[in-house]
Amino acid sequence: MRPVRELLKSHDAPWSLKPQDSVFDALKILADHNVGALMVMDQGKLVGILSERDYTRKIALAGKSSKDTQVADIMTAKVLTVDAHSRTEDCMALMSHKKIRHMPVVDGDRVLGMISIRDIMDEIIADQEATISQLQSYIAS
Repeated sequence: MRPVRELLKSHDAPWSLKPQDSVFDALKILADHNVGALMVMDQGKLVGILSERDYTRKIALAGKSSKDTQVADIMTAKVLTVDAHSRTEDCMALMSHKKIRHMPVVDGDRVLGMISIRDIMDEIIADQEATISQLQSYIAS
């Protein structure tokens, strides 16, 4: 299997926002780009992640206003990251264990992008399909 760095090659530029942005603006970015989470960056440094789950639990269910709340107030500040050279199956295990769906990919202190559980599942399925095809070809010959 490929390292997660390879999965990022097929992605658009990673979407991010600033801690002082409003949650409402964050929701617009999520909707416009059809993504479930955004990295929160401050002066080029990863300081958090904001997911649809954060919004649901910390704004909608709490009866707060997304226009009056800053991203910093509801983001998840303790962000799990994965090294760019990590294998996809290791990322899948970590995401499953921690019950998260999005994880930033880093190379040292540099943020390269973000992967989702769907990205990893697609990679695993493609790898399994290639293996099946090779086995069928071997059996047929």
